[in-house]
Amino acid sequence: MERPRILVVGGGFAGLECARRLERKLAPTEAQITLVAPFSYQLYLPLLPHVAAGVLTPQSVAVSLRRTLRRTDIIPGGAIGVDPRSKVCVIRKITDEVVAERYDYLVLAPGSITRTFDIPGLSDYARGMKTLAEATYVRDHVIAQLDLASATLDQHERESRLQFVVVGGGYAGTETAACLQRLTTAALTRYPRLDPRLMKWHLIDIAPKLMPELGDHLGTRALEILRRRGIEVSLGVSVAEVGPETVKFTDGRVLPSRTLIWTAGVAASPLIGTLDAETVRGRIAVTAELRVPQYEGLFALGDAAAVPDLAKDDGAVCPPTAQHSARQGKRAADNLIATLRNQPLQPYFHKDLGLVVDLGGKDAVSKPVHVEMTGVPAQLVARGYHLMAMRTNASKFRVGANWLLNATAGDDFVRTGFLARQPARLQDFEYTGAYLTRDQVREHAQALQARQ
Repeated sequence: MERPRILVVGGGFAGLECARRLERKLAPTEAQITLVAPFSYQLYLPLLPHVAAGVLTPQSVAVSLRRTLRRTDIIPGGAIGVDPRSKVCVIRKITDEVVAERYDYLVLAPGSITRTFDIPGLSDYARGMKTLAEATYVRDHVIAQLDLASATLDQHERESRLQFVVVGGGYAGTETAACLQRLTTAALTRYPRLDPRLMKWHLIDIAPKLMPELGDHLGTRALEILRRRGIEVSLGVSVAEVGPETVKFTDGRVLPSRTLIWTAGVAASPLIGTLDAETVRGRIAVTAELRVPQYEGLFALGDAAAVPDLAKDDGAVCPPTAQHSARQGKRAADNLIATLRNQPLQPYFHKDLGLVVDLGGKDAVSKPVHVEMTGVPAQLVARGYHLMAMRTNASKFRVGANWLLNATAGDDFVRTGFLARQPARLQDFEYTGAYLTRDQVREHAQALQARQ
């Protein structure tokens, strides 16, 4: 008999953990495992601000899929449509070739994209912090502003190049603002023509509190650390308009700025919209066993799935965090194996282990197992957690060595020239326009059936 075909979509925390566990628990004769991922690595997303700040090299946070997976077939591309009735997944390879792949069991873990709003100029002038390429681009862009500000004699141009705006008071935005502010402050010693008083970082968020998940005490402590460093934090404020040289806030202020980094939340991958399935706030609805109830053999997890949070009693769904995604990957693999072997499925249950926020240097706030910590102890917990969560020993060593090297030797503030002469937009990095409509997906499925 032909082996069942298991297709895993996504090489992030959820997808990689699922494929890895399937390899370990299934004999080669039991199933054929295929992973669809546009890149040959799992991105350790929580450390992207460190890449943007030059504390870590890009390779350090890119965990090799082929080092981790030994017998899984890897298709280099992204899923752009799924027809669960025909059990066909449409894939666009990195060469732009579009192929249709049949499956018997599908694990959807396509992750999320940057959530945006219909704000004038946002799509043209904002930069994100969601992919490795974006973090590398942001670093180049920020250092380029210092270079150009130092070279110009125009005071207005200099002011606009030395003001930076980060939108989003969650973990990504707070860590990005904190790490990049340390980068520019340290870099000023190499730019004697620049007045440090002109350098300004702004962190804004529409919410009334900074990182409310941390609680009032730690949120206030993080706010104090940022303001002590000179970062201007504005809460209850958002962006009204973005231009090539200005940013207008909803409170009426207009800042001269050529850098806006957008980290105001995430949305489920547009792939979910190609399925005819129930959603919860854009995320595909699943049972506690991570099954999509409308379709046989279909599992969904990670940022793109609304997984019931059984650790809470209020009907909540699990937040889109790496902590949940990795554990959901293991549970999805176990339940898929149980399905193959006609065994009972188990619900996903996980109590949050806490939160860590690395603000760079000796500054951090952490809440491991609900114990509030600040300063150096919090920093040790934060970095220890990240090292523990990295999948391979090679990646752990690279990250640790990079932290040590940066702490002792500092940064050379070098630009790589990545996309230096090409304006980069959010959709250029996240390929949000690549997905098919449901009708187009059905056409590909019908064409595949006709060939067979």
